[in-house]
Amino acid sequence: METIERYGGPEQKKQWLQPLLEGKIRSAFVMTEPKVASSDATNIESSIDRDGDAYVINGHKWWTSGIGDPRCKILIFMGKTDAKNPDRYKQQSMILVPRDTPGIKVLRMLTVFGYDDAPHGHGEVLFENVRVPASNMLLGEGRGFEIAQGRLGPGRIHHCMRQIGVAERALELMCKRSQTRVAFGKRLAENDITLERIAQSRIEIDQARLLVLHAASMMDTVGNKAARGELAMVKVVVPRMTLRVLDRAIQAHGAAGVHDEFLVGAYASARSLRLADGPDEVHRNAIAKLEIREMAGATIAGGAASVNPS
Repeated sequence: METIERYGGPEQKKQWLQPLLEGKIRSAFVMTEPKVASSDATNIESSIDRDGDAYVINGHKWWTSGIGDPRCKILIFMGKTDAKNPDRYKQQSMILVPRDTPGIKVLRMLTVFGYDDAPHGHGEVLFENVRVPASNMLLGEGRGFEIAQGRLGPGRIHHCMRQIGVAERALELMCKRSQTRVAFGKRLAENDITLERIAQSRIEIDQARLLVLHAASMMDTVGNKAARGELAMVKVVVPRMTLRVLDRAIQAHGAAGVHDEFLVGAYASARSLRLADGPDEVHRNAIAKLEIREMAGATIAGGAASVNPS
């Protein structure tokens, strides 16, 4: 929805955005490929070739989340329109592909730590000579990376907002369990180790929440691009925090912890988020480069000031 709202034309919005906002249809984002390291999106090999008043799409994708839902009616596909462009960041484009277009074949639905996430699901999908109107192109050829950055910022913070809620729920369950479960003659809540884990969870959740709120505030006040460092930070911090809190909650539940659908399913989801929308390593790399650039700029500015009496 955000991608079409931000980058779609009037007709694209009328045809797809309105029913998406009304909840009548669903969508899927088609980017990751099994044969290349898609954390570096310049590796993507799928093609989007112009043919008269249409584009012809060919590619092998996977982790196409949402394509399993019968309500999924529109796909946003990322591929190369100009593979020979010397600027690697202008080779890619994004285009709207109706789900019922001939040539789209779902090879299989993928599981995440054994969970199929039905009916939403994550599909491995083959695109063979899929033809769509040229008017389905988003923003223009070669602007796929620009769209990706605009889309992934809000997407990352949405993940983190939800994960804060997951961690809160896990802490609530841990507290309830510690009050009712008796072992070796006393409640778990009377054990120092349990109290320490509860306290540490509260500290870490609130630390992460404040970082998310700061990133959201920056998005609202200075924009997604200026907030890219803060968005990278929350994407690293929040899933890792959620995993720690969930692990403590699982431990407090004993054998029931590895059976409980919420705790184990939430753990699987949080662990996968350390990869989704960019792995931790990519975000740490971006944070470090921004920090070095900022420090270098401050040093230069300070040096100029020291030699300029005015």
